[in-house]
Amino acid sequence: MDTVFQGIDANGTQRDYALDDFKGQRVVLYFYPKDNTSGCTREACDFRDSMNRLAGKAVVIGVSPDSVKSHLSFKQKHGLNFILLSDPDHVLAEQFGAWGEKSMYGKKYFGIIRSTFLLDIDGAVVKEWRKVKVAGHVDEVLTFL
Repeated sequence: MDTVFQGIDANGTQRDYALDDFKGQRVVLYFYPKDNTSGCTREACDFRDSMNRLAGKAVVIGVSPDSVKSHLSFKQKHGLNFILLSDPDHVLAEQFGAWGEKSMYGKKYFGIIRSTFLLDIDGAVVKEWRKVKVAGHVDEVLTFL
C-alpha cells in the first residue's frame, strides 16, 4: 500500500496524496531542504516560472520536511503553482535516497540531499539528479523531458 502524505495542491488546498495518485502521468519529484531559504526558494521559483514549458510533460511535486502550514505560506508568498508535500518523518526522502548525512561548517548532521527524480507513467524512476545545483537545474530536467 502506498504511503499517504499531507500536502498543498496547486490551488493552495490542503489534501492527502499518495504517489499512486499520479499513475498514468510522468512526475518530476524534487526534494529540497527547507521552505523560504535562498536556494530552495530559487529552485521553487524556477519550477514555477517553467510550468508552461512543463505543462503536458510532467506533474511537478516538491517535497521537504516542512509542515503543511509552512508549505502553504511558502506557496502563497512565492505564487507557487505546483504540489508541495510535507515529509516530516522523511519517509519519502528515505525511500528515494534523498535523506542522508550532510556537513556544514565541519559539523555533520542528517537532512535532505537536494535531489530530483523523474517517474514514468507507471511510477518507476527513469532519471535521477543527485546533489542538485539549483542554477540551471530546471533546464536540465526540461531538456531530458
